[in-house]
Amino acid sequence: MKYLPNALIGFSLLAAATPAFPQAVKPQTDFHQWAATPPMGWNSWDCYGPTVTEAEVKANADYMAKYLKTSGWEYVVVDIRWYVGNDTAHGYNEKDPDFSIDKYGRFTPAVNRFPSAANGQGFKPLADYMHRKGLKFGIHIMRGVPVVAVNRKLPILGSTATAADIYSKEGQAGWLHDMYTVVAGKPGAQEYYNSLFKLYASWGVDFVKVDDLSSPYHAPEVEMIRKAIDLSGRKMVLSTSPGETPIAQAKHVQQHANMWRTVGDFWDSWGQLKEHFAVCERWAPYIMTGAWPDADMLPLGRLGIRAERGNDRMSQFTKDEQYTLMTLWSIFRSPLMFGGDLPSNDAFTLSLITNKEVLAVHHNSKNNKQLFRNGDLIGWTADDPKTGDKYLALFNASDQQLADESEAAWASGLLNRQTPGQSKAVDIDITGAQKLYLNVRDGGDDTAWDHADWLTPTLSNDTQTLPLTSLTWTKATAGWGKVSTNKSVSGADLMVAGKKYETGIGTHANSIIEYDLPAGYTRFKALAGLDNAGASQNVGGTVNFLVFTKSPFKPMPPDSARIAVPLKQLGFDGSCTIRNLWTGKNIGAFKGEFAPYIRRHGAGFYRISAAKGKQK
Repeated sequence: MKYLPNALIGFSLLAAATPAFPQAVKPQTDFHQWAATPPMGWNSWDCYGPTVTEAEVKANADYMAKYLKTSGWEYVVVDIRWYVGNDTAHGYNEKDPDFSIDKYGRFTPAVNRFPSAANGQGFKPLADYMHRKGLKFGIHIMRGVPVVAVNRKLPILGSTATAADIYSKEGQAGWLHDMYTVVAGKPGAQEYYNSLFKLYASWGVDFVKVDDLSSPYHAPEVEMIRKAIDLSGRKMVLSTSPGETPIAQAKHVQQHANMWRTVGDFWDSWGQLKEHFAVCERWAPYIMTGAWPDADMLPLGRLGIRAERGNDRMSQFTKDEQYTLMTLWSIFRSPLMFGGDLPSNDAFTLSLITNKEVLAVHHNSKNNKQLFRNGDLIGWTADDPKTGDKYLALFNASDQQLADESEAAWASGLLNRQTPGQSKAVDIDITGAQKLYLNVRDGGDDTAWDHADWLTPTLSNDTQTLPLTSLTWTKATAGWGKVSTNKSVSGADLMVAGKKYETGIGTHANSIIEYDLPAGYTRFKALAGLDNAGASQNVGGTVNFLVFTKSPFKPMPPDSARIAVPLKQLGFDGSCTIRNLWTGKNIGAFKGEFAPYIRRHGAGFYRISAAKGKQK
């Protein structure tokens, strides 16, 4: 999770009673056994950001128990800032957060949002609710020790130290300022983490997602958290976030966590989905039973009810793109954490996440890897260890490519935090132009959600000036949000380098805004700037602004492409039968080659079996 830091001002301290720790049996030494298959569940972030309530969590749990549990879905995870009673959508309330925290400096659920947590019960009643339904309960936490606990020098349970003795400001998240780093080796540091996970064990927590841990990678705190979970007496799956986790730390994270993020926050953007092909190929060698590279949540179904990113909507992925997402996540064996509001699911979304044959690949396949990539035509394979059959996933990631930067009428070049004023002035001759396209692209850091602003944009000639914001665009496309007039893409003020602008267009990378130009105007002027929300991130923050007066696209590729796979490449010398996993139907016998047509942005998913009496 990321975004929108402000000054930390206020909090309310609740000296909640500390529940007695259960006399739990120490769990198995090898925590990998706790997640023998990739975890599957629901997480509140994509729907509710930091504002989810107990009633909403229960509604999603009820749906999961009724419709999804038999397919392997089991975790219900309450995401970020469940300890703040007055948080806000589209960012975080850092102006006057109402924190709920106990006398030992440990956050507790905000009772106005989670009424069952009253009287010091914490999340135990809600966890019990899940367990009665045969589900498991998870929570999100931030790495570190609360700033409010440090400021008040609250004692650490099991130690003579206080929170003020174990912290460092170094490494504090740039996007949320609730926590300070816990310094490994300081007296009380390990005891603080031990006290956290003892508390979570007493609540009955089964899954903990620890944020601000993976990128940058905080190895000392990863190790303290691992030790604390092992000492807690309860099996708790550990998920680290966000990504990309440095691949140089792959072996370390394998030995300490059950799952770790391979990307930053993933939303319903085709551009972000397409990036996953390279990411998954890079991480496939590190897939290990009980330790899973995590391609992030599934932004499917109804999203953005009160989220950080975008407004209330059904997923912007097309059906073809949703098949691509589920096919890739399944053959890569990523954990599956559904992001949409489950009770709002339509029949298609439900069918997508309960397909037994697809989920069997996710649960049980081995030797998962990319077979080939020919441009944007991609193949993955995996083995069925029980039968010797092969799984084959084929993807057509072809796109209408953007025109080269050299064809733009103006380009900012790389613009980032170090750019003077975090902006560049636009002043171009548009004499005779009938169209204007404002294009923002990712600046090369693979973070395609940076907030970006076109400030005070105007058209002019020798005698007249016309604010571009007074015109209605012909078309505006943006990967995760809605382009906004006189507001940032998140609905906040237009702010660049700390200065507020009254007029402009709020968008993000990647986006294109198209205008039909009124006749007679000869110049376009604006200020292209990195919005404060983008500049404040500890990742990303690099963009490229371009202005075109002709289409910024190359020709559209065909709607489908034939992807030929030599069956011998899969180990089949003779005849074999092929089954479509998404339809659940056999599509025939093949020998020599299998070459289906795959729709652009779509996927095919198949089981290939040697014909009876034939050997591979």
